[in-house]
Amino acid sequence: MRKDLSRDVPLQESKEKWFKSHLLDRELELRELYDIPQQELDIIMAETAELRSDPSNRERNLGKYCTAGYFLELARIIDRRRSEQ
Repeated sequence: MRKDLSRDVPLQESKEKWFKSHLLDRELELRELYDIPQQELDIIMAETAELRSDPSNRERNLGKYCTAGYFLELARIIDRRRSEQ
């Protein structure tokens, strides 16, 4: 059984920051990443990595590009923590 990571949410990640996931067909708040199932976390990592891999996305929508990067990095950290448990 995995440890409840939601208790480890740093204060800066408790602020509202949203990402609209087209693959999950919903909006996710940053702090939700700590509690979503691994399969959904994998989907978020793939979706945000795809957004970040195309430099033209930065020019089209800088806010979404930056938010995707933040979600991607946090998802990777959470993924590593889960795999270590």
